[in-house]
Amino acid sequence: MKKYRFYFIILFLPSLLIGCVETNILDRVGLVTLVGYDVGKEERMATTSAVREVNPEFQSNVEVVTTENSTSKGNRVKTNRKLSKKVVVGQMRVVLFGEELAKDGIRRYIDAHLENPTVSNSLYMAVTEGEVAPLLEYEYQNIDDIGQHIFRLLEQNIEQENMISSTLHEVGRDLYSEGEDMFMPIIKKEEELVELSGIAIFKNDKMVSSIRPEDTFYVKLIGGNYKSGTFETILTKEEIPDDLMKNKPDEIPIAFDALTSEKELKLINKNTPEFDLNITIKTRLTEIYPDVNIGDPKTVKKLEDAISKNLSSEISRVIAYCQSLESDIFSFGDKYRSSVRNSKLTKEKWHELYKNMKVNVKVDLTILRSGVFE
Repeated sequence: MKKYRFYFIILFLPSLLIGCVETNILDRVGLVTLVGYDVGKEERMATTSAVREVNPEFQSNVEVVTTENSTSKGNRVKTNRKLSKKVVVGQMRVVLFGEELAKDGIRRYIDAHLENPTVSNSLYMAVTEGEVAPLLEYEYQNIDDIGQHIFRLLEQNIEQENMISSTLHEVGRDLYSEGEDMFMPIIKKEEELVELSGIAIFKNDKMVSSIRPEDTFYVKLIGGNYKSGTFETILTKEEIPDDLMKNKPDEIPIAFDALTSEKELKLINKNTPEFDLNITIKTRLTEIYPDVNIGDPKTVKKLEDAISKNLSSEISRVIAYCQSLESDIFSFGDKYRSSVRNSKLTKEKWHELYKNMKVNVKVDLTILRSGVFE
């Protein structure tokens, strides 16, 4: 008898556990895939959501709904009033911030998502040129699901190392770290397309400026290691060695791929502060114009030296610009904090030190091989 009672309990327990979990049947809910925030009227929060609804035949359509309220939870209630299905956020993949809102400060929005257990820490965060609502509400001819489209746009460019990554986890870490500041991709509408147009630079939780999408390459070189990137650069007439070719042109466009890099950052003076930043790059030359004799090792060495100097100059330019904004998106402050015992570093203290920081940049580029066709 005791044996049968034991088996009965084992079989009965799962039914109790299942009964305790709230279930969401797919054709009865609306899945929020993207949410965007703008400055609303009378200091209210304007929220625009891309909601995917699946019908019983497993066909889906996307509704874009804009509401205004004082809180994100209040906006969700208003969104529910406009849809026939319950709105759930478990499938949310992207959060967008309008440019004006980003400049006012977005800490409360980041905190709200960090504190929400139903939201994934791997969702992407980005800023839009202008307001979010017009970008999402526009009826694109070739985009059926704007939320999924923007997610894929960010995902593939980040995976290809063409854009910086700004997940909720990364943004929250940078926001609350004493020695670094946030950055996010910028998205804009360009006729019938949505494209990445730059990187938003933040000081604390406020956007203070932006840099070009082409500068993503230098930001990633400074901040970490490339695994398999691509880039292009242009050597000006002043940067081209006199003996590289017979008739020196005004410029030489160069393209590389299969790029890998390593960086070494060392604090050499804690008072200034001053850093040595050494970056080693190994890459493959895929395109150069006009033709250069790549078969000659001496010519290749001259080309490597010229490109190394060019990259060192560009990296120094990007660092200096961000210093002028007092925005450390490169994590120099974290290196300072870990290198100086009892530094008692705060964000305010580091911003003061950071604007006068000196960085000695040295790039060592090696061309592994050239003339490879994809």
